[in-house]
Amino acid sequence: MNDIEKIKKLRQTTGAGFKDCNSALKESQGDLDKAAEILRVKGIAKASKKMSRDAKEGVILLSGDNNKTSLLEVNCETDFVAKNDDFISFVKELGDLNNKCSSILEDLSKSKMKNNKTVDENLVALIAKIGEKITIGRSKTIENKNSKNFSYQHSIIKDNVSKLGVIVSIDETEKSENINTFGKQLAMHIAASNPIALNSDDIDKEIIDKEQKLISEELKNSGKPEEIAKKISLGKLNKFKEENSLMSQDWVMEPKKKVKDVLSEISKKNIKINEFIRFKIGE
Repeated sequence: MNDIEKIKKLRQTTGAGFKDCNSALKESQGDLDKAAEILRVKGIAKASKKMSRDAKEGVILLSGDNNKTSLLEVNCETDFVAKNDDFISFVKELGDLNNKCSSILEDLSKSKMKNNKTVDENLVALIAKIGEKITIGRSKTIENKNSKNFSYQHSIIKDNVSKLGVIVSIDETEKSENINTFGKQLAMHIAASNPIALNSDDIDKEIIDKEQKLISEELKNSGKPEEIAKKISLGKLNKFKEENSLMSQDWVMEPKKKVKDVLSEISKKNIKINEFIRFKIGE
């Protein structure tokens, strides 16, 4: 059996990656059984086997300050592990590192943690210890010049660890308590109303096309004349855009007003909302 065949066999039996299998075989001088043992001792084989399973639970990490703020999603298989002390300790440190890395996951994976090992090395060790698949998911950092970030967390597990996190960036050319209150409430509004874009023109074309197709299918067998069906279709699409665009959504604190109305009421200098993000486990 040549080296490539040995690596293939070792990968099949342990689930470890090519590079790890190659290193283990070199260390064991080509002995497959010893190589497998080396991988098990290092926790790589056990961890790799877990990675084929689904990880739909997890947590959202909020980190940073009002100027530079980040959200990071870390997934696991069960809600029980999402509340595990070792897991929480790991993700809390991970959230801070992610903010320093500006959500560049490649940089995050190579970052050194407090124990002087990389994030990747600690992740493998944690998977081996806990016995579940754990993955680093979505990440986003918001940092805008002359702006202030407001955040909100829902279903908090501990400190900055929750099931849902929101960050919204507001232009800070005008400073007032009213704007601070609005920013906090706006983050809560985004958590509850789940807008998909700031304005209707910002909604991804693919999403609009998909919604248009669903509306067309709904009206296809309605028996209505073509012209009337077109008007209904246009009305439904415009309503979809309005309900899913932050600026045109009904303000959760006072539903008779739109978000854009409240924004214009609190500021005469036309402050603007720069951007927002909303991460929720399971979505």
